[in-house]
Amino acid sequence: MDVLRELPETAFLFNSFMGTPVWFWLFFLVIVVTLLVIDLGILNRDHHEISVSNSLWLSAFYMFIAFCFGAWIWWESGSARAMEYYTGYLVELSLSMDNLFVMALVFSFFGIPRSHQHDVLFWGIIGVIVFRAIMIALGAVLIHRFEWILYVFGAFLVFTGIKMLLSKEDDKPDLENNKAIQFLRRHLRITTDLHGHHFFVRRPVPGHAKPLLFATPLFLALIVIEAADLVFAVDSVPAVFAVTTDTFIVYTSNIFAVLGLRSLYFALAAMLHRFIYLQVALAVVLVFIGSKVFLANLVGKIPPALSLSVTLAILAAGIIFSLLRTRDEKELP
Repeated sequence: MDVLRELPETAFLFNSFMGTPVWFWLFFLVIVVTLLVIDLGILNRDHHEISVSNSLWLSAFYMFIAFCFGAWIWWESGSARAMEYYTGYLVELSLSMDNLFVMALVFSFFGIPRSHQHDVLFWGIIGVIVFRAIMIALGAVLIHRFEWILYVFGAFLVFTGIKMLLSKEDDKPDLENNKAIQFLRRHLRITTDLHGHHFFVRRPVPGHAKPLLFATPLFLALIVIEAADLVFAVDSVPAVFAVTTDTFIVYTSNIFAVLGLRSLYFALAAMLHRFIYLQVALAVVLVFIGSKVFLANLVGKIPPALSLSVTLAILAAGIIFSLLRTRDEKELP
């Protein structure tokens, strides 16, 4: 490594980008691109329906890679930074669980069969990689210029957690009257039926010499899921910034969590109804993470290992109590 640092051609790799050497970022991007190529180009090149067992194995693989990445951070940067990464990963993973409910609702609303859902989720990940990078970069700039913005993030998380605790369990998005969907339907030519795995198709239209481009319901589902992810990121990104202001840790933990969770979607979709206490657990996590920002000035910064342990305990309690409470319920069709 020292030899590379001394070579003019590779010296830039050791320059700092947002507080982290460039080669750290490149190493992360190589891993993510490799995972996406394996996912689409090898594991799902025939667009088959993802079974529950395949979903579990794929998500376990993604989570193993995420764990190994954290171990590499520990090796390169120390235990404190690694603990912040694991906490950020766990927080993002848990907060994104709510997004699974929305995904299932969107797929059902647009009539997207399971054999087509992987295409939406895969291309949705590309959007997440881009949009989360923009949001996290903006957050980092705000924190760098206005350190007090962390208190705004903390207060927002506490408020969101309390609001989540007081919300009704049966509150669901009304997609039929959703303004964004209505806008898209008014301004796009959209087919009524799916056309295989295509997001766009060309169809002849009376009065036009050439076939016109139409979007399919598959593309509409992709847009709605991307929009929902942006909404959920408003909670999850500040939550990870409340754990650490290290931009590299915030971004990498976000992306690895989304990769793991979306691959787990097909396994969880059939049993989402059983996580009846998950919303309560997530609300408590938000309040805890948000409160840490204010507690830092009173009792000092909470050690990363303790923060990780408390977050894990809260989520585990919510999941375990949910599964015990609903153990006699059958899976939804």
